[in-house]
Amino acid sequence: MPRIMAIDYGKKRTGLAVTDPLQLIASGLTTVSTHDLIPYLKKYFAAEAVETIVIGEPKNLDGTATDATALVTECIRILKKNFPDIPVVKMDERFTSKMAFQSMLDSGLKKKDRQNKALVDEISATIILQEYMQREKKI
Repeated sequence: MPRIMAIDYGKKRTGLAVTDPLQLIASGLTTVSTHDLIPYLKKYFAAEAVETIVIGEPKNLDGTATDATALVTECIRILKKNFPDIPVVKMDERFTSKMAFQSMLDSGLKKKDRQNKALVDEISATIILQEYMQREKKI
């Protein structure tokens, strides 16, 4: 069974998470430089089957678009151009960074490790993927 991938897109860094092949568990994959995202995905998709890309959609608390929403919209356009056979689904990403930081606290990570923004992006992508799987009743 193909995997599902989640993307926490950022101007500098992009966090990635994937399911296992049975689509039961969401795990952080890595954080890549946003500039290197498409080449990384091309290499990853050549090695692993992915059926859906879930991308975090930034919104304000009232549900309106943020400054980053346009960046994500452009990323979706580029993803669809490069990977036309893989559907791209948007998921509300409000609070994921805060939830990621809280999970780092709860897991007992030292302060120095909690300041690693790449890790926050990867955990945020994992949370986006978990929420998608719950919404789709995959877990």
